[in-house]
Amino acid sequence: MPDAYDSPWKDILDGYFPDFMAFFFPQAASEVDWSRGFVPLDKELAQVVQDAELGRRYADKLLKVRRLDGTDAWVLVHIEVQGEPETGFPRRMFTYAYRIYDRYGCDLASFAVLADTKANWQPRQFQIGCWGTRLALEFPSVKLLAYAGRETELMADLNPFATVVLAHLAALATRADANARYHRKLALTRRLYERGLSKQQIIDLYRFIDWVLKLPEPLELKYTDAIFQIEERLKMPYVSFVERRGEARGASMIVRGQLEERFGPLPQSVVRRLEQADAERLLTWGRRVLDAASLEEVFGDDG
Repeated sequence: MPDAYDSPWKDILDGYFPDFMAFFFPQAASEVDWSRGFVPLDKELAQVVQDAELGRRYADKLLKVRRLDGTDAWVLVHIEVQGEPETGFPRRMFTYAYRIYDRYGCDLASFAVLADTKANWQPRQFQIGCWGTRLALEFPSVKLLAYAGRETELMADLNPFATVVLAHLAALATRADANARYHRKLALTRRLYERGLSKQQIIDLYRFIDWVLKLPEPLELKYTDAIFQIEERLKMPYVSFVERRGEARGASMIVRGQLEERFGPLPQSVVRRLEQADAERLLTWGRRVLDAASLEEVFGDDG
């Protein structure tokens, strides 16, 4: 699974923060005045933790919300999405919390989402002190691995983070089986179109699924073709070829390999044609390879 920081977790937290809270931390979500909106504080968080030791994480966020208890008070919500077990993680949560409080002096709520594979690792506190002194932070944490076995329940849940968790679980379950990953990825993507989501929701969740469930190039081309057919059937052209394939770079090599396997060494004119084609045309030719009896049938009257 990809483990780069600044992952799509950050984007989906920005776009669907109330859904995130409602899904993972419903009690806290029920005490927020969502009618007042929320304010991301990415730059402020970067200043607070600029010299802190950073672990292997998918995202951290700081957001400002209003309480629903009538006090009209701000609460700063700090979120960490952690990618793997780390001895220093609870201390980092503590460090962030006291620095945020020291800087802003208002109520703070810290939450952790643990996206690792170690079932018995779930930190919830950090404390130091001796001789009658204790300085501590307790924070709620959720374990994505704990949702394993609840896939049917998640499939019925319309919250966007049900899809996020399903994608994460699928990635863990198919680490050694690319074909199984292809089928899980396709099923999750098809589900986006069938759930009556908005165009933007489909695009946002597609990006997350695509990031988590990376496929080898041949299966990626097959997946792209399947999504194209779904959108054609449903008349919902939401995810562009640019979104699905990025660039044509690499796609031409896939189609070239398919052609060489079927028809043997290719003429140089065909190789140049592949190298100059865009992703959409390459996809069309890749679909034709399976049934074509000759190179002429693959390329037809195209360009």
